[in-house]
Amino acid sequence: MFTHIAYNNEILGGKPHIIGTRLSIEFILELVASGATKADMLKAYPQLTAEAIEEALRYAAQFPETIEQVLNKNAGLYKRLA
Repeated sequence: MFTHIAYNNEILGGKPHIIGTRLSIEFILELVASGATKADMLKAYPQLTAEAIEEALRYAAQFPETIEQVLNKNAGLYKRLA
């Protein structure tokens, strides 16, 4: 189903991440939420591929608790910026 995403308790405490990186799906979502484009992410993290980013977004859509974690984690930040 997901060819670019893995879980491994030895990497990021078992958080879903992009295979071959230490970039979690949560982190990809945080980049998107901060306004980063796919081009921005590819430039900043050359180990990423466009397909991996797209798959991370599909993963997040399929598992909404991932999105909820990002929103909850950043809720305080959003309130301070408002």
